[in-house]
Amino acid sequence: MSDLTLSKEEKEILKDFEAGEFRSVLTPKRKKMLQAVAEETFKKDKRINIRISSRDLVSLQRRALEEGIPYQTLVSSVLHKYVSGGLHDLMANKAFQRTQKTRR
Repeated sequence: MSDLTLSKEEKEILKDFEAGEFRSVLTPKRKKMLQAVAEETFKKDKRINIRISSRDLVSLQRRALEEGIPYQTLVSSVLHKYVSGGLHDLMANKAFQRTQKTRR
């Protein structure tokens, strides 16, 4: 952690944290609910097979290595974020914007 540059505010937070001044406000009921949600989120009950280019696979594997996770986990995460609305198709958005401009 010594190679990180922290702002004054971050240093204060770190000092307070290390001094044990933070207290959890997580209730047992909320913790149980969050655990249930996490278990549902990460439950993997279906298997798929896809064909992708070698170049894309190598890129996925390289990216996963940078993140320190298996590439299958990265693929699953990207797909989940996309279907959950966390990722957006920029090319589709650009095409949509172009069609909107031509209609005006």
